[in-house]
Amino acid sequence: MISILTIVLMALTTYSTRVAGYLLLNNAVISPRTAKVMEAAPGCVLIAVLAPSFASGKVADLAALAVTALAASRCSLLMTVVIGVASGGLFRLFLPM
Repeated sequence: MISILTIVLMALTTYSTRVAGYLLLNNAVISPRTAKVMEAAPGCVLIAVLAPSFASGKVADLAALAVTALAASRCSLLMTVVIGVASGGLFRLFLPM
């Protein structure tokens, strides 16, 4: 029973992120660069990857999240992923849990 509830809640969460994105960006004018990013990485995938870092409360994860967010605003998607993975590894290695 718990598995079915988990699947239903995950489906609702995924659906709500899609609907929220549509409602928030329905009348917005976005740059071509932003449009490319949104086409390459759907919002629901980004939320699924980033949400645990927000909730962890670990200094290393939050620092890596901040570096990755900065990289995302300035770099290509591939460079952002590389910077995010590298910063996550380095912060976990050198910062206390």
